[in-house]
Amino acid sequence: MKLVRDRIPELFGYSKLKIANDEEYERALNEKLKEEVNEFVESKNIEELADILEVVQAIAENNGSDFKEILEMKEKKAEVRGRFSKKQLWKG
Repeated sequence: MKLVRDRIPELFGYSKLKIANDEEYERALNEKLKEEVNEFVESKNIEELADILEVVQAIAENNGSDFKEILEMKEKKAEVRGRFSKKQLWKG
Protein backbone atom coordinates (compact mmCIF):
# COMPACT_ATOMS: atom_id res chain seq x y z
CA MET A 1 0.00 0.00 0.00
CA LYS A 2 1.12 3.52 -0.77
CA LEU A 3 0.56 6.73 1.19
CA VAL A 4 -1.54 9.22 -0.77
CA ARG A 5 -2.56 12.81 -0.11
CA ASP A 6 -5.87 13.30 1.69
CA ARG A 7 -7.91 14.36 -1.34
CA ILE A 8 -6.56 11.80 -3.83
CA PRO A 9 -9.27 9.18 -3.10
CA GLU A 10 -12.10 11.62 -3.84
CA LEU A 11 -10.34 13.13 -6.87
CA PHE A 12 -9.59 9.77 -8.48
CA GLY A 13 -12.32 7.58 -7.03
CA TYR A 14 -10.05 5.33 -5.00
CA SER A 15 -12.07 2.98 -2.81
CA LYS A 16 -9.53 0.46 -1.54
CA LEU A 17 -8.23 2.45 1.41
CA LYS A 18 -6.80 1.53 4.77
CA ILE A 19 -6.10 3.95 7.59
CA ALA A 20 -2.53 3.35 8.76
CA ASN A 21 -1.65 2.78 12.39
CA ASP A 22 1.16 4.91 13.84
CA GLU A 23 3.93 2.47 12.89
CA GLU A 24 2.61 2.00 9.33
CA TYR A 25 2.21 5.77 8.92
CA GLU A 26 5.78 6.47 10.00
CA ARG A 27 7.11 3.83 7.63
CA ALA A 28 4.90 5.11 4.80
CA LEU A 29 6.09 8.69 5.34
CA ASN A 30 9.72 7.57 5.14
CA GLU A 31 9.02 5.67 1.93
CA LYS A 32 7.12 8.63 0.49
CA LEU A 33 10.07 10.93 1.26
CA LYS A 34 12.44 8.61 -0.60
CA GLU A 35 10.00 8.40 -3.51
CA GLU A 36 9.61 12.18 -3.79
CA VAL A 37 13.37 12.81 -3.53
CA ASN A 38 14.04 10.24 -6.24
CA GLU A 39 11.37 11.81 -8.46
CA PHE A 40 13.01 15.22 -8.06
CA VAL A 41 16.52 13.89 -8.73
CA GLU A 42 15.30 12.19 -11.91
CA SER A 43 13.04 14.94 -13.24
CA LYS A 44 14.51 18.17 -11.80
CA ASN A 45 10.87 19.33 -11.69
CA ILE A 46 10.50 22.06 -9.07
CA GLU A 47 7.00 20.78 -8.19
CA GLU A 48 8.66 17.71 -6.70
CA LEU A 49 10.36 20.01 -4.16
CA ALA A 50 6.89 21.09 -3.03
CA ASP A 51 5.97 17.42 -2.58
CA ILE A 52 9.15 16.85 -0.57
CA LEU A 53 8.28 19.78 1.70
CA GLU A 54 4.75 18.42 2.20
CA VAL A 55 6.17 15.07 3.32
CA VAL A 56 8.74 16.77 5.58
CA GLN A 57 5.93 18.76 7.19
CA ALA A 58 3.91 15.58 7.80
CA ILE A 59 6.98 13.87 9.31
CA ALA A 60 7.57 16.86 11.60
CA GLU A 61 3.96 16.89 12.76
CA ASN A 62 4.01 13.13 13.27
CA ASN A 63 7.01 13.61 15.55
CA GLY A 64 5.35 16.35 17.63
CA SER A 65 7.03 19.28 15.90
CA ASP A 66 5.90 21.70 13.26
CA PHE A 67 7.29 23.00 9.99
CA LYS A 68 7.98 26.45 11.43
CA GLU A 69 10.23 24.89 14.05
CA ILE A 70 12.17 23.04 11.36
CA LEU A 71 12.60 26.22 9.34
CA GLU A 72 13.93 27.97 12.46
CA MET A 73 16.42 25.12 13.02
CA LYS A 74 17.47 25.37 9.38
CA GLU A 75 18.21 29.08 9.76
CA LYS A 76 20.19 28.55 12.98
CA LYS A 77 22.30 25.88 11.30
CA ALA A 78 22.87 28.19 8.34
CA GLU A 79 24.07 30.93 10.68
CA VAL A 80 26.56 28.60 12.38
CA ARG A 81 27.65 26.33 9.51
CA GLY A 82 26.71 28.36 6.46
CA ARG A 83 24.68 27.38 3.44
CA PHE A 84 25.60 25.58 0.23
CA SER A 85 25.81 28.69 -1.96
CA LYS A 86 29.59 28.54 -2.49
CA LYS A 87 29.25 25.10 -4.16
CA GLN A 88 32.27 23.79 -2.23
CA LEU A 89 33.19 20.11 -2.52
CA TRP A 90 35.45 18.52 0.08
CA LYS A 91 37.98 15.86 -0.82
CA GLY A 92 38.03 13.77 2.34
